[in-house]
Amino acid sequence: MSRLPFPCPALCIVTDRRLCQDSSLPQKIALAVEGGVDIVQLREKDLPGRLLLDLAMNIRRAIDDKALLIINERIDVALLANADGVHLGEEALSPSDARSLVGDNMLIGRSVHDNEGALEAQRQGADYLIAGSVFSTRSHPGRSPQGLSFIESLEPILTIPYLAIGGINARNAADVVRAGASGVAVISAILSSLQPGETACKLKHDIRSAWKKTQGAAA
Repeated sequence: MSRLPFPCPALCIVTDRRLCQDSSLPQKIALAVEGGVDIVQLREKDLPGRLLLDLAMNIRRAIDDKALLIINERIDVALLANADGVHLGEEALSPSDARSLVGDNMLIGRSVHDNEGALEAQRQGADYLIAGSVFSTRSHPGRSPQGLSFIESLEPILTIPYLAIGGINARNAADVVRAGASGVAVISAILSSLQPGETACKLKHDIRSAWKKTQGAAA
């Protein structure tokens, strides 16, 4: 069996359970998936392996097969949870090294912050990239935003999908897709919302509309 195709345009939620004060993380993610989230990237770096695996299994049960489950960096947890993929930071294993461990059935993503890193990740076999930070974001307060120009610069040099991350919300999600991104990755835009399903639905509608326009223009 080959790995699953990457959804385009994609709405990805990157987890941060500290933002879920009003409900549990699996419950909030389930609502977001019902609203249109395609990919759940489990990124809880402070959790030890056993607790991370428990959380991954709970999220898998909550979303069933309605969205892809991607585990951040922990290949062992991804394999044990039967996840759909693993996402690698720039200082993690290379995509080619990760592929040697997970085989051909898992998606492999890579975070990138410049064109050189994006090209290298693509060369090493990444299936998709997450690029940013595009706008200012609380999750990376010391990192200067790169703006839409970074997203625009990736479009002519990449042949794999890439998502924009960093300060993405309902006001600018369509802009990054029009700039060339294959979708968006968000954290607080959904997890801080009291209505995660409705918020996800609005984001998905906006990026899908922008995607259709860009694809129509390209044709």
